[in-house]
Amino acid sequence: MSLTITDLFIGQVASMQRTFKESDVKLCNELTKDYSPIYQVNKEAWKSNFSKPVVPGLLTEGLITQVISEKLPGSACILLQKELVFYHPVHIGDMISAELEVIDINLNRDWVTQKVTCFNQAGIEVIKGQVVIFVLSNQGIR
Repeated sequence: MSLTITDLFIGQVASMQRTFKESDVKLCNELTKDYSPIYQVNKEAWKSNFSKPVVPGLLTEGLITQVISEKLPGSACILLQKELVFYHPVHIGDMISAELEVIDINLNRDWVTQKVTCFNQAGIEVIKGQVVIFVLSNQGIR
């Protein structure tokens, strides 16, 4: 799906799901050079607070940006702002559903504001917030 800003409307919703695996976390660690023991299955740091290792927040944010780039709007855009609150940790093996809803459209600036809500497989809200994106025009970058 590839939508222009004029195709979008208030209340429009898109979502995706992803199950995070240990291999995803290892790739994220390699790319970011963040090797915190809280993410490592074979470390003890997470065991005093959590039942499983924690997935890096950056990785779960990737699911949110995937919804933007593939579905809503699914066209060329730039993330301008994000405000996210991580209510509960995401663990290796969790299936996360990310839902984005258009809550504001600024046609003068080509900006779209979307409400973000992410739930785990148990229906527990793990992330909530909003993003503002700049939807590039059909004529290309200005």
